[in-house]
Amino acid sequence: MLNYDKEADAYDASRGGEPRAEAATEAVLGLIPDRQGRLLDVACGTGIVTRRFAAANPALRVTGADLAPGMARMAAARLPGAVLLADSRRLPFADATFDVVTSIWLLHLLSDPADVRAVVAECARVLRPGGVYVTTVDKAAAHDVGSDIDTVLAPRPRRPAQDAAEAVTAHAAEHRLQPAGQASFPGLGQGRSPRSTIADLRRGWFTALQPGDPRIQTFAEDLARLPHQDRPRPDPVFRVRAFRKPAAA
Repeated sequence: MLNYDKEADAYDASRGGEPRAEAATEAVLGLIPDRQGRLLDVACGTGIVTRRFAAANPALRVTGADLAPGMARMAAARLPGAVLLADSRRLPFADATFDVVTSIWLLHLLSDPADVRAVVAECARVLRPGGVYVTTVDKAAAHDVGSDIDTVLAPRPRRPAQDAAEAVTAHAAEHRLQPAGQASFPGLGQGRSPRSTIADLRRGWFTALQPGDPRIQTFAEDLARLPHQDRPRPDPVFRVRAFRKPAAA
């Protein structure tokens, strides 16, 4: 996994910046019919989306939490007094605290299914009856857009997708969270070019191919032979799922 303390300063620019954040925000807020009360953004990263949640509706009291100090520092600058360091597997909040809980671009980072179950369990625990949990799913699959780059990378090793929609839905059901809608949004500015993909391979972006793996050089050579080395291929399209906690009897 990447070191997100070191990634923090360049994170937004390398992942679509404000346009992608705006698209993500619109998709998530569209799944929250009653935009008031308290929202917790788990693994909020730099706060680029979290800030937009707060700006979109003053009636929504927004809190961000992230495990990486570098990320939390940047988020706190965007939302002073509303961001804290926290492990998403052990959230420091009482039961039934929030009306909305979000985890955007988190579950795909977790390699252990037990960690995914723990995160979903915690999000369900801190959610009030009638509240909504929204999370991204199938993140890695979204980057396979049918391009020539994907053809070159097809033989690469892959780890199991812990954020597969079916698996996340099953984890949610264990905690009585019921499907409540889905949406998608474009990963604006994240279309890969051959040259940028080579750089990502060498820096460990592809988690099953860590720096030093001899297979990286083979993939890099094949990518270097593709035409239009600096032309981005199509942007990925990301998916979000919503789950509702049953209202109290």
